[in-house]
Amino acid sequence: MENLISLVNKLQRACTALGDHGEESTLPTLWDSLPAIAVVGGQSSGKSSVLESVVGKDFLPRGSGIVTRRPLVLQLHRIDEGREYAEFMHLPRKRFTDFAAVRKEIQDETDRETGRSKEISPVPIHLSIYSPNVVNLTLIDLPGLTKVAVEGQPESIVADIENMVRSYIEKPNCIILAISPANQDLATSDAIKISREVDPKGERTFGVLTKIDLMDKGTDAVDMLEGRSYKLQFPWIGVVNRSQADINKSVDMIAARRREREYFANTPEYKHLAHRMGSEHLGKMLSKHLEQVIKSRIPGIQSLINKTIAELEAELHRLGKPIATDAGGKLYSIMEICRIFDGIYKEHLDGVRPGGEKIYNVFDSQFPAALKRLHFDKHLSMEKVRKLITEADGYQPHLIAPEQGYRRLIESSLVCIRGPAEAAVDAELKQYPTLRVEVGNAAFESLDRMRDESKKATLKLVEMECSYLTVDFFRKLPQDIEKGGNPTHSIFDRYNDSYLRRIGTTVLAYVNMVCASLRNSIPKSIVYCQVREAKRSLLDHFFTELGAKENKQLSSLLDEDPAVMERRSSLAKRLELYRSAQAEIDAVAWAK
Repeated sequence: MENLISLVNKLQRACTALGDHGEESTLPTLWDSLPAIAVVGGQSSGKSSVLESVVGKDFLPRGSGIVTRRPLVLQLHRIDEGREYAEFMHLPRKRFTDFAAVRKEIQDETDRETGRSKEISPVPIHLSIYSPNVVNLTLIDLPGLTKVAVEGQPESIVADIENMVRSYIEKPNCIILAISPANQDLATSDAIKISREVDPKGERTFGVLTKIDLMDKGTDAVDMLEGRSYKLQFPWIGVVNRSQADINKSVDMIAARRREREYFANTPEYKHLAHRMGSEHLGKMLSKHLEQVIKSRIPGIQSLINKTIAELEAELHRLGKPIATDAGGKLYSIMEICRIFDGIYKEHLDGVRPGGEKIYNVFDSQFPAALKRLHFDKHLSMEKVRKLITEADGYQPHLIAPEQGYRRLIESSLVCIRGPAEAAVDAELKQYPTLRVEVGNAAFESLDRMRDESKKATLKLVEMECSYLTVDFFRKLPQDIEKGGNPTHSIFDRYNDSYLRRIGTTVLAYVNMVCASLRNSIPKSIVYCQVREAKRSLLDHFFTELGAKENKQLSSLLDEDPAVMERRSSLAKRLELYRSAQAEIDAVAWAK
């Protein structure tokens, strides 16, 4: 069972080391789920004396006003033999055997966090004490409740302390040790008042009465100790601390415990309660109860840890890896981003992700529709055919077929295809790269270069059709003489409407044949020059420039939102805490 308290001690220390103090935060907190005993009392309630009696050592700062200005997580470890010593978590390799030095270090560490002002801080101090005279126990000493601010304290100090105390004791896993002086009315007890607010049924509150020996003559604390004045689920415990004169004389704590036992055993009013009175009984009872609470909470803590680890890992994955500090690491990070970008881009083209179908739509719908919108029949009007044929004949009319006229008509028609061909190229691939500005710009520049090359290659296909007419097509053209024409007729008969209309029909047939051919060859040219090259070398030019950049330039490329960086760092620390807690719990052999 002692392993359970040691386990929680380790987890609490890990929480503090990694910044989990249970305060309001956007991060999950393990601290709030850990069972703990919080010591609550007014400034004059004898709270410090109770803690020192449980420990058996004089080690806490004393003085007027607010002495405890930070939570003190006091972890007691029982050892079989050897010299007593203390360790602070913020001084892990230093052992204190002089407990006066422990008191001074508590004061100094408080001042390091709050300055020499009288303000308070929620960041706890962790103190471990190893002694054969203690039980395994963890207590959290909180600042004493006060009713008025004294000189040097902010006006909000009363509310600040109350809010800090309440933030601890309102947690359902917190056991409240309410310290009240017996020589004051319980109705005015600061500890009972605030405990009743968060635990109205008294199910997790232990009441401790101090200064029983200082009550007025003729009065006693029996009604309070037997729960008639204020009932709690657990019995009240009375303690007799050292007097101020004893403290000034440095009376030994072991001797003070002995005198405490004798007081309850020899005082008639308390003799029947002596077996459950005193600081020794208080320590043993709290240790036993804390073990039971921890054991009952462990399954829930395990479930919380496993669930939170999964959530933290998922969010860290969404935020991405942290930025490397060295030039090589930064270069690798950029290359990794580029590779991921390149892979996603290829998936869009290959149909793994949506987008590739838009390329096919350009080839299958937009390009053919653009060709149809050219209206070659209107381009080959009677007037234009007559004009180009006569211009091509010049001063000597053609004898059989107007070859030059055909060439000019076909060339003027095919030039119109340049527009749809260029549009087919421009419609491709510019909408996908969006990952990072620099990578996106590099991709766009690369795509622009590929688009220009693709446009050149595509226009060459059109130029080829313009520069060389398919011979077989013209060999199949009917000659006038075969149609019964008379070659002796006037040359002007060759420009009549019927003759020119037949020429226009022939040219239109040839242009349609060329369009059908280009409808297949232009998509092939685009895929070869642009789509294929984009898949092979989209960021090659960027990689070449990247290798020449210096560390500062690489850093500018990896400029990240500071809020994201801070969030990632916080998540990583919290994940480290939960994984550490998971390992600690797994290592404990649970008592059945």
